[in-house]
Amino acid sequence: MQIMNEFKEFAIKGNVIELAVGIIIGMAFNKIVSSLVTDVIMPIIGLLIGGIDFSDFIITLKPASEGQGAVVIRFGIFLNTLIDFLIISFTIFIIIKVINSLKKKESASLTTHLEPSAELKILTEIRDLLRK
Repeated sequence: MQIMNEFKEFAIKGNVIELAVGIIIGMAFNKIVSSLVTDVIMPIIGLLIGGIDFSDFIITLKPASEGQGAVVIRFGIFLNTLIDFLIISFTIFIIIKVINSLKKKESASLTTHLEPSAELKILTEIRDLLRK
């Protein structure tokens, strides 16, 4: 019974819930970016270089034979996945850069607007008097 209580305490902690929400949003974002690359970007790139569909790029290592399919390397699909990765990583980089700049602005505004408390002023005066 103690294990269940410990697990419940662990699962309810804010970090676990935030992580779960982040993973779910990340999965949805991945689908959006994959669709963007596959359905929008790659057809445009293919059209610009002569109407080529990258998902059809394959290297046949062994042709299909009786009862067995062909052995192929699908480097066009790999290229789509690589572009997915680059877009996702660049987007995350930009998001983190914006968040960090907002944190710097927030911390700068907090430090400039803070005035020492009355206790701190008195303690500072006492310290200065003791030094003399």
